[in-house]
Amino acid sequence: MAQDIHLPLFETKSAKGRILFQLYAASLVVSICLIYAYRVSYSPVDGGIEWWAWIGLFVAELWFGFYCLLMILVRLNPVHRYTFRDRLSQRYEKDLPGIDIFVCTADPSIEPPIIVINTVLSVMAYDYPQEKLSVYLSDDGGSDLTFYALLEASRFSKIWLPFCKKFKIEPRSPEAYFCTAIEPLDDPLKAREWHSIKKSYEEMKMLIETTTKLRQIPKAVRKEHRGFREWDFVTSQRDHQTILQILIDGRDPKAVDVEGQPLPTLVYLSREKRPQYHHNFKAGAMNALIRTSSRISNSPVILNVDCDMYSNNSESIRDALCFFLDECQGHNIAYVQFPQSFANLTKNDVYASSLLVTYRVEIEGYDGNGGPPYIGTGCFHRRDALCGEKYNRECKVDWKSVNHQGKVEESASVLEETCKVLASCTYEEDTEWGKEMGLKYGCPVEDIITGLCIQCRGWRSICFNPERKGFLGVAPTTLLQSLVQHKRWAEGHLQIFLSKYSTLWYGHGRIPLKLQLSYLPYSLWAANCWPTLYYAAIPSLCLLRGISLFPKISSPWTLPFVYAIFANSLYSLGEFLWCGGTVQGWWNDQRMWLFKRTTSYLFGFIDTILNRLGLAKSAFAITEKTVDEEVTHRYEKELMEFGSPSPMLNIIATIALLNIISFVGGIRRVVIVDAQREVFDQFAWQILLCGVLVYINMPVYQVTFFRKDNGRMPTSTTYWSILCALLACAIAML
Repeated sequence: MAQDIHLPLFETKSAKGRILFQLYAASLVVSICLIYAYRVSYSPVDGGIEWWAWIGLFVAELWFGFYCLLMILVRLNPVHRYTFRDRLSQRYEKDLPGIDIFVCTADPSIEPPIIVINTVLSVMAYDYPQEKLSVYLSDDGGSDLTFYALLEASRFSKIWLPFCKKFKIEPRSPEAYFCTAIEPLDDPLKAREWHSIKKSYEEMKMLIETTTKLRQIPKAVRKEHRGFREWDFVTSQRDHQTILQILIDGRDPKAVDVEGQPLPTLVYLSREKRPQYHHNFKAGAMNALIRTSSRISNSPVILNVDCDMYSNNSESIRDALCFFLDECQGHNIAYVQFPQSFANLTKNDVYASSLLVTYRVEIEGYDGNGGPPYIGTGCFHRRDALCGEKYNRECKVDWKSVNHQGKVEESASVLEETCKVLASCTYEEDTEWGKEMGLKYGCPVEDIITGLCIQCRGWRSICFNPERKGFLGVAPTTLLQSLVQHKRWAEGHLQIFLSKYSTLWYGHGRIPLKLQLSYLPYSLWAANCWPTLYYAAIPSLCLLRGISLFPKISSPWTLPFVYAIFANSLYSLGEFLWCGGTVQGWWNDQRMWLFKRTTSYLFGFIDTILNRLGLAKSAFAITEKTVDEEVTHRYEKELMEFGSPSPMLNIIATIALLNIISFVGGIRRVVIVDAQREVFDQFAWQILLCGVLVYINMPVYQVTFFRKDNGRMPTSTTYWSILCALLACAIAML
């Protein structure tokens, strides 16, 4: 025991294969430089269309080379973290700190209450002293339907939490557990209890879903709990008073489960909203939770999760505390970020929603370069750091005495009234909230900018990616949902880059240079739209016109192109497979890479510029969590969903049609004109590029011309894209 005091609570190991990656990266840089040398050496001499097309391609390649260097930098030093929970228990089991858990939801119509309460129940059931847990649900929709669902969940928790503890089940979301668990036939007592709990859950689920569908709380239930009276004064979702209800008061001796064990504190909060006040989206909700919780429980560690990200690992709190409570390395750690993972992915991840390489390689590269970003969910925060405190190496926390410091000993009813002002519209006026305290305002990706500011105040951050995922969420099940989500991300990152919070100047001298540069690939996501659009369209149109933009296939200058393309593709494929993906999944990832860059990033870029010019305002788009049976059926069969009209789909279809027309035109040129194989020698690269783009767009051709289900391309989009593609090809051939 005495020796164990000196052992660390976590360890860090560098990833294997770094030397091989460095050799690959060096060779790739050499090939890119040779491509640049070719562009400069063989640039057309006149200033005609060919010269302009050549220069445009050169500029695009300069950008791709620069972006490639940034991605190499992110991958240079990935690290893996490992925790020792047994050591944590030996040293701190009796003095574990309190944990405040924030769950945020905004709209019951697109974030169904049954999903929300499954997340709430999963975090209430952590393998942790229940009296030290406080769970807060922020309902920005101000919906009595969500409150009703939480009330039902509070009752169900009295049997669910002891069941989880008794049988050590995983995961602890009832929906996720009963969807995957096998009935324990070998143990009659457990089987009987298993059936009883499952029946209770299904009854609760039916009540919640029926009430949600009818959009009306039964009168008997309304009379049963005083909290429903609050909705007598609610004008609308955007115009209502603060609603604060402590459904379970963890300090009350009567707040126990069926086995007499204490329950976690459970709080419902819908902050005040008035039309004349900006509510600052999720960041505003989080800041209201920080203030409210500081008076009710005031735990030194805060976990925040999205309403669809249920806990998949009951040990996650203990894992996070291994970093905070480590006596030698934990004093400057502000937050521990768990990567996002998803429960509803198809085998080959048709929409590349898992961001497999991002969360398995790049975020650990961030960690090695100075610390991962805060991604808005699945993150454990030190309360002081989140509230704006600067890191001071002289000030170290005594975790055995810090627990519940400043906690107010008042009755639940008194707390409900006194805390309402903390969530009012006017509380933040003339304060530092949203600026130097809490989450930052004014950006669609408030989480990224908040994490950056915490790092710039001297704190470190940690990425922890355990073998059993900490949290599992719901990935988009339609193409448009995915594209809209990425538009918001790209727009937010570019806004940060163009603001005073850009890592290039805001982070200068505050965080390591390699961490400053590591932020850039995401900050510049949106800017990728222009070179990608150029490469996806101009070489194809030049093929129709007979303008060659690449070296002849017989020329030695073709070698750097061959190496850059194939080496990068093989490395990308190997990396994807190493992360647990499939070959088809990698190809789907390449397709979505093209779709996102030509649509999400394009619209994100345009909206950001309009916002900077004062011609548009930032908006927060919530990814819909509701499930349509037909859409789900097609998603499970990995059929891409194009059924909703959108300008994004217009662009995708136009590029796909333009390339198939150019590919056919190029093949025709080779077959009919190329008697001496000179045409093929000259245009082989452009034909190959067109062919790859045609192959990658095969689902687009299927939904445009062959599929008859509701996921097919809208007729208006088909006509519009055919017209645009034919017009572009006609102009190119003039």
